[in-house]
Amino acid sequence: MAAAKLRRAAARKKAGRFLAEGKNAVTSALEHGRVLEIFVTEAAHEHFADVIHDAAAPVSLITSRAAEHLSETVTNTGIFALCDHQLASPKKVLERAHQGLSLVAVPVETSEPGNAGTLIRVADACGAAGVIFAGHSVDPQGGKAVRASAGSLFHVPVARGKGVAEVIDQLHEEGFTVLATAMDGETRLDQLADEVVEWTLGGQQGERPLLAQPTAWLFGNEAHGLGEWLDLADVRVSIPMHGQAESLNLSTAASICLYESAKALSR
Repeated sequence: MAAAKLRRAAARKKAGRFLAEGKNAVTSALEHGRVLEIFVTEAAHEHFADVIHDAAAPVSLITSRAAEHLSETVTNTGIFALCDHQLASPKKVLERAHQGLSLVAVPVETSEPGNAGTLIRVADACGAAGVIFAGHSVDPQGGKAVRASAGSLFHVPVARGKGVAEVIDQLHEEGFTVLATAMDGETRLDQLADEVVEWTLGGQQGERPLLAQPTAWLFGNEAHGLGEWLDLADVRVSIPMHGQAESLNLSTAASICLYESAKALSR
């Protein structure tokens, strides 16, 4: 079937469409009016009757074999939504940050779709304004990434910026403090709560915790970290570990850092 072509990034870009699989993703896509058509197997039609009941999109029955062609996983759920293009622009993400919690996640050159989707889910859970994938990254609208986001792709603005330096420059221009995770970071995450910076607003001056500033977190590639882009961050931050693990994966590090920032910003 033609929708199976959307498993390829080039086809998704050309068509301006992508597939969302699973109950959480399909439900969220329906709630946000992004669904053009629902594909469901006969078995899944009965199992997910609550999802497709009165759905504001046509529902098409497909065979189990067709479902296998649509899915990027070994075991599929049997329910898929053909969705309209969802990605925002970096500018839209930053505009939203100025209207609410001034927190942005910036994964740099992310290559693992599962981590990409999980990071979107973490950003959503922490109330971040959005996620900007910087550099040559995996497509966050790919099947595995969408499924890993568990519907959060439709809750929080997600953007792609090809130039890492350009994205960081834009963050600085918009007044964001850019923090970067690094194994050898000079500042420990648990020390940031005590760091204060000066601020000026409307002719008034004062001090406030660093983490209470509009903040963007850079998270590096799973295999190579941030590399040269570390030098463009305002502060290099290490996450203290008290056990014997050598490092944390991308989504785990993001969970810890975004939670700490969200806690400080929401006070």
